[in-house]
Parts: sequence; C-alpha cells; structure tokens
Amino acid sequence: MQIHMIAVGNKMPDWVQQGYNEYSKRLPRECELLLKEIAPDKRRGGDIARITKDEGERMIAALPSRAHVVTLDIPGKPWTTPNLAQALQRWLGNGQPVALMIGGPEGLSQQVRDMAQESWSLSPLTFPHPLVRVIVAEQIYRAWSLLNNHPYHR
Repeated sequence: MQIHMIAVGNKMPDWVQQGYNEYSKRLPRECELLLKEIAPDKRRGGDIARITKDEGERMIAALPSRAHVVTLDIPGKPWTTPNLAQALQRWLGNGQPVALMIGGPEGLSQQVRDMAQESWSLSPLTFPHPLVRVIVAEQIYRAWSLLNNHPYHR
C-alpha cells in the first residue's frame, strides 16, 4: 500500500526534508510513504478564496486513482497513536492507496474537505506547515511500529 502525503508547499528548509526522509525511509515497502508537493499560489494581495480553491484543484489532480482521502484539518478527529495504528491497519487491509491532504496556510479548499472519507486533527494548536510533514511521517512510522511490535514505539 502507498500513503501519499499531498501537501501544499515546496522549497522547504533542509531540516524539513531531512526529518521527513528519516521516517519515510524507515517504513517498509508494503507501507510506503510518498510526498507530493503542490506549489503554493502567491499570497501577497491575492484573493484567498481563489488561491485556496486553485490549490485544492491541484491537490485533487494529484490524487492517485481510487484513493482513500484523509484530510489533516483542525476540525478533524483527534487521534491517539493507537487510534492511528488502527486506522493504518484498516488502510492496509482495504488495498487502496491513501491520500493524506495537507493544505497551505489558509487550510484546505471546501472541495477537498468534501471528498474526504476521514479527517484527522493533529492538535487544536496551529503548527507551521513544514513541521506537519515531519510530525505526520513520524506518527505513521510510530503507528506501523506499534502494529508490528517494533521497539521504536516503546
């Protein structure tokens, strides 16, 4: 199974790429984590509703066929690590690719939200969008570790 992290933002600092890579490379092939970056629109003086809509359209275009869509969104459901491990087990069992949708600074378009089968809230706190990539990659690896009795989760 492939998990596609579809995230608005590119040209990330080295620490973001290094953090993401550290956890994504630890995952086995049957739980592969792939990053698809969506170039953000310029924010200065722009129409935020149009920008969010345009970014959402590009995110949707990047979806793999038959993907199970999960948005990362503050109003989503907060999961514990065991909850995420249960979700990961379910995703692995259904045979579809999974798409984790991470919006830009203004969040996700309504169109992306409407197509989600699940919505996951990392926290009621606001995180820098580059940091979200690292947190999500680490948590996916931790959930996989928990499912496989790997010592990392301890």
